[in-house]
Amino acid sequence: MVDARGLLCPMPVIMTQKEVKANNPSTLEILVDDECAKENVTRFGKSQGYNVEVADTDDGYKLVFTK
Repeated sequence: MVDARGLLCPMPVIMTQKEVKANNPSTLEILVDDECAKENVTRFGKSQGYNVEVADTDDGYKLVFTK
């Protein structure tokens, strides 16, 4: 899981990118609390071949990458 709450872009994308590169997970959850981060991390996930599901949470968004 990548917890990028409280961080502004590009940090959530960089953190997600490092996790994908290091572990190539088949599923990955990312937590963000910024609209721009949600959009950018979603775009990154799709560019890496993941299906991306976005859910609203009490303190932001949960993105789930699946292959």
